[in-house]
Amino acid sequence: MDPDLILRWLHVIGACVLLGTGAGIAFFMMMAHRTRDARLIAHTAGVVVLADLLFTTTAVVVQPITGGLLAWRLGWPFSEGWLALSLILYVLTGAFWLPVVWIQLRLRDLARAAAEAGEALPARYHRLFTVWFACGFPAFAAVLAIVWLMLARPDLGVWLIR
Repeated sequence: MDPDLILRWLHVIGACVLLGTGAGIAFFMMMAHRTRDARLIAHTAGVVVLADLLFTTTAVVVQPITGGLLAWRLGWPFSEGWLALSLILYVLTGAFWLPVVWIQLRLRDLARAAAEAGEALPARYHRLFTVWFACGFPAFAAVLAIVWLMLARPDLGVWLIR
């Protein structure tokens, strides 16, 4: 089988996993949060943390490897405008994703503690959830932009140094 085709396939699957897991995690966390039920939130956040560990982390590792190999095999320099911007957006996404993972762990732990104590969710939970929610928008938008750049490969030489 064609190695370039395998690399492209793996790279596209990785992008799909990033988008799908990101959207799924956001949806399920929002739905659980809206219930204000600490037990449900704790359970959902636990599943979300596991999904991030299994799926998102794997895709985060695979994407630069498959992307780098593709660029090398196809002769695309990393200074190519669309590729350079994709890499910048990838780092930006990571800058938002890493705190989100930590926040998800804290949200899970705070919800578990509230459920075990039979209490309402603490103010810290709500503050962290607001930060988690706010971080999701730029991270998800950056991933969407990367997918567009990957597909369109626009000539961005005017804006970026070649």
